[in-house]
Amino acid sequence: MSKENKTKIKQKVNWKKELSLLPGYIIVLVWIIFTAAFLFWILGASLSTSREIFSGTVFKFESGFHLENYVNAWQAQNVSVFFANSLLYAVVSCVGVILISAPGAYVLSRFDFICNKAIKSGLIVAMSIPAVMIIMPIFALTTKWNVKGRILLILLYIFLNVPYTTTYLLNFFATLSKTYEEAAAIDGCPPAKTFWVIMLPLVQPALITVTIFNFLGVWNEFFMALIFASSEKMTPVGVGLLQIVNSMKYTGDYGGLFAAVVIVFLPTFLLYIFLSEKIIAGVTGGGIKG
Repeated sequence: MSKENKTKIKQKVNWKKELSLLPGYIIVLVWIIFTAAFLFWILGASLSTSREIFSGTVFKFESGFHLENYVNAWQAQNVSVFFANSLLYAVVSCVGVILISAPGAYVLSRFDFICNKAIKSGLIVAMSIPAVMIIMPIFALTTKWNVKGRILLILLYIFLNVPYTTTYLLNFFATLSKTYEEAAAIDGCPPAKTFWVIMLPLVQPALITVTIFNFLGVWNEFFMALIFASSEKMTPVGVGLLQIVNSMKYTGDYGGLFAAVVIVFLPTFLLYIFLSEKIIAGVTGGGIKG
C-alpha cells in the first residue's frame, strides 16, 4: 500500500470524533440488547406452557416446543379475525389516504392560488388536534346519521391521516424540477395525466415511507377502534389483544397470549426488515431537485 493511500485512510478516521460519540453508541447498544432480550423472551414464552412461564423456565423448554399455542391463538382466540380486520383497515385506508393526499400535495406545492397558504395552515392545525378531543363530536354525528360498521373506521383512519400525509409530501413535490411538466405539456400530455404518469412515480420513496408510517399507525391504533368497533367481527388487533388479556383470568392460556402477541407483531417487524432502506430514503430524501 502506498504512502498516499495510507494517508487517505488515516484522514478518513477521526478518532476524536468517534470517541466523542462513544457514549451515544453505548446507549444505543444497551437499548438494542434490552429490546432483543425482551423480544426473545416473548418468543420463548409463546412456545412454552403457562407453568413454565410462571416458573421462569421459559428457555429450558422442558416439555418441548408448543407450536399449538399459535394454532390455538389463531383459531380459538379469534386472532385470525382480528388480524384480517386490521389488515383490511390498514390496506384500504392507506390506499385512500394516498389517493387524496398525493394530488392535494401536488396542487398545493406546484400551483399558487388564493387559499393555498390557508389550506396549508389548516393542515398543520388539523395535525395538532389530538384525536381524543374530536372523538365525542364524531361519535355524536355518527350516531345521529346511523353510520357504523367497518366503513366508519376506514373513513376515520383516512380522514385522520390525510393532514399528515399531505404535509409530508408537500416538500417532495416542491423540489421536483418543472422541466418534467414543461416537457409533458409540449408533448400534449394533460395535467392530470402528467401527475399520475410522470410526477407521482418520481416521489415513490416518499410514498412508500409515508404509507408504511400510516400502515403502522392504523395497525397499532387502539382508541378509535375501542370506541367504534361495535362487534367482535369488526375488532382489530389492538382491541383484540385487550380482549385476550381479559380472558386470561378464565382460560389461563398465557402461552397462547404471547403467541397472539408474536402474530400481531410480525407484520410490522417484516415491514421494517424488508423496507428499512425505503423508509430511510423517504425520510432523508427531498425529491429530485431541478
